[in-house]
Amino acid sequence: MNQADLALAMGLAPVLVAADGGAEAALSLGRTPDLVIGDFDSLSPETRAALPADKLIHVPEQQSTDFEKALSRVAARGVLALGMTGRRTDHELAAWHTLLRCPSPRCIVIAEEDIVFLAPPRIVLELPVGTRVSLFPLLPATGRSQGLHWPIEGIAFAPGQAIGTSNRSDAPQVVLELDSPGMLVILPKTCLDAAVSALF
Repeated sequence: MNQADLALAMGLAPVLVAADGGAEAALSLGRTPDLVIGDFDSLSPETRAALPADKLIHVPEQQSTDFEKALSRVAARGVLALGMTGRRTDHELAAWHTLLRCPSPRCIVIAEEDIVFLAPPRIVLELPVGTRVSLFPLLPATGRSQGLHWPIEGIAFAPGQAIGTSNRSDAPQVVLELDSPGMLVILPKTCLDAAVSALF
């Protein structure tokens, strides 16, 4: 997470919820979280003591990640998530697991170059022609598309079988229809506004 990405996200979603040690990252960038949710195993005692008690939601169970603890307890139309990618691979894989486990509220993960979200049953994206559109299945999936250079109809997507990375838009509007949940959509970060408009 960096200052530019935080400012970008806060411009669209002005309530800042930190997942456990994410509070430290937010504070280092000059932002005090509105809430901190997690098991607090990565929150320093000093930071915890400095935050008002009513901003802290302690969830001690260890069966879920802090991202899942936070996402499952946020009542919002949509969530923009930062700091989930680019460092530890196991944490990044856990983030995609969390998107699958918590389809509501809808969540867009902002990464270094891309944005990633779980596809709803139907989505209409307004994108510049030639935009990279990647689809990555976390579960077996089938569907239909309009506006993609390589249509997805007839493809049995599944991990280890068929994926849909590095497709691209051939029209200003891309329509995706999925028959079941579990498909990640990956777009360039410049498409954040389009994704927010389509999802939220």
